[in-house]
This record gives sequence, C-alpha cells and structure tokens, in this order.
Amino acid sequence: MLRQRDIVLIPIPFTDLTSQKKRPAVIISSDNYNDSNEDIVVVALTSNVEPRKFSVALTNDELEEGALKVASMIRVDKIYTLNKSIVIKTFGRVKPDILTKIKNSLSTLTEVHATP
Repeated sequence: MLRQRDIVLIPIPFTDLTSQKKRPAVIISSDNYNDSNEDIVVVALTSNVEPRKFSVALTNDELEEGALKVASMIRVDKIYTLNKSIVIKTFGRVKPDILTKIKNSLSTLTEVHATP
C-alpha cells in the first residue's frame, strides 16, 4: 500500500517530454485518496541541494523510515500525478513535519490558503 509521506522511485518525464529518468519522489496525496484511486500525487526529490524557492531540505534526520544516499531537496514546484503501477519501489518515509513544510510551500506556490 502506498501512503502519504512515502518516498518512492518512479520514472519522471523531462519537462520537454522527450525522455524520462528514474527519480525519487514524495507522495503528498492523502491515504484516503491513495486507497480509492489508481493514481498518486507526488513531488520530486533531487540531490541538487542548492537553495531555491519552493524547495524543502531533506536529510536522513527527517526520515521516519529508510535512508537517503545523499542530502536532498524536495521540489514542491515539481508536482506529478502518476498511476500507482509505475512505482518501482518504496524506500523511505518522511516525518510529519516535512509534510507540513511541503504543504506550506505548496500553499505559497499556489496562493491557496486554508480558511479557519
């Protein structure tokens, strides 16, 4: 079962759609969504740790399960909806506070804010 906050390895297309590469990503869609749909929503993970807007730093200290080979950045501006069948493997899970940072960055990116 694929869960929100899982780190998965998936084929991600280049933005020009000419090719794809196996890349890690973090599942951001809810468990309810994941259980009732064939798709998942993910954000890309990169080993390029240069600070940039709409990115969240990620090290092994922020993982609940698994391990990263190197420190990484979660690219909140690289969002994909993908069929679950293309997931190659699950190899980690981020802590809840990382998901909160992703949500905050996504809210800033989209300028959509929850109302109290």
